[in-house]
Amino acid sequence: MATLLLSVMGAFAEFERALIRERQREGVALAKERGAYKGRRPTLSDEQRDELRSRAASGESKLQLAKNYGISRETVYQYIRLDHIPEGAARRVKA
Repeated sequence: MATLLLSVMGAFAEFERALIRERQREGVALAKERGAYKGRRPTLSDEQRDELRSRAASGESKLQLAKNYGISRETVYQYIRLDHIPEGAARRVKA
């Protein structure tokens, strides 16, 4: 009897969780439509990005560039790898 009760309770909990996730997905979709999800702003301006790329191309240390611009070394490599980082891009680059 206890096993049956636990199984029924588990089924209700699973069903309730599915409803919550569905409502959450709908809410996120509505928020995206109204522009609430804009993403993170780029750390560097266009001028800084171009300067970073030219300094990296001239052979300056990536670690030194990261320290100068106040960003991580991985972020320096992302700016170098990408031709264009769109507004609000906080996207991952898969190697």
